[in-house]
Amino acid sequence: MTAYELLLIGGGAGVGKTTVAWEVSAVLRAKGTAHCLIEGDYMDQIHPAPVDDPHRTAITERNTAAIWSNYAALGQHRLIYTNTVSILEEPMIRRAMGGGEIRATRILLTARETTVRERLAQREIGSQLDAHIESSLRNARNLSEEAPAGTIRVATDGRSVHDIALDVLQAAAW
Repeated sequence: MTAYELLLIGGGAGVGKTTVAWEVSAVLRAKGTAHCLIEGDYMDQIHPAPVDDPHRTAITERNTAAIWSNYAALGQHRLIYTNTVSILEEPMIRRAMGGGEIRATRILLTARETTVRERLAQREIGSQLDAHIESSLRNARNLSEEAPAGTIRVATDGRSVHDIALDVLQAAAW
């Protein structure tokens, strides 16, 4: 059986999860390191939520499993998965990957409140900015409190995306 490697990147909105994941992927591509990337936010985009799955966990797992099986069939063994709560969803992602031998690294990206507010204000152009900021700050507090032992915290304030990506890759030993 193939041993897989899983890199989970989580954190509240505005900490840089997607940007860092793309930069991690770019660094790996430049080094010729095989990998794949799943942006978890797209795994549960359905409305209305299924009646039997109001939090969309089951559909996320099914969609992730379908995409991962395609990547694995192509010989991939490294998965970067990013989502706000990905560090809490490791068991679900492991199931989606088919179980077996999986070495996982959990990264919790963090940023100060002022940084999150600035980043989200640049990104959010609709009527939901205030609600989005409050949700992000609440999620960041919850993630910090609920992060499993061994989760590595990486601050993103005032740092280049490339430097953050290098720290993430070093933590994952990729």
